[in-house]
Amino acid sequence: MNTAIRVLVVDDETRFRTTLAKMLRSRGLAVQAAGSGEECLEELAARPYDVVLLDIRMPGLGGLETLRLLKEQHPEVEVVMLSGHANLDTAIELLKLGAYDYLVKPCPLEEVLLKIENAFERKQELERIKAQAARQGDSGE
Repeated sequence: MNTAIRVLVVDDETRFRTTLAKMLRSRGLAVQAAGSGEECLEELAARPYDVVLLDIRMPGLGGLETLRLLKEQHPEVEVVMLSGHANLDTAIELLKLGAYDYLVKPCPLEEVLLKIENAFERKQELERIKAQAARQGDSGE
């Protein structure tokens, strides 16, 4: 696992959030945690992250609205949504709003790690494409 991956775990369930963050840290990831959509957006404004693990159902600013705002403010951040319930309609809506993917809780740590790694690789690829396009634009091609 790439130690440079910066992950923000967002879930209103304290036990789940702290346990997942601890497990991800033990795998060498740079992990912070937030307990709400509001905290998530504040944390993203303060520090850069590569991947956000975002719970769908939270009191206050829910996961869908947080995702919408997050992608408006930080389009470069990849988001993996977490849900306690599998629902195809919700999954489709999440992807339309810009989520990279989603996982149904509880899920094995290896599956979470794989999604994070894949989301991070996508972020790096999009950054390479953007940089290449900027270079071509600067050179007048």
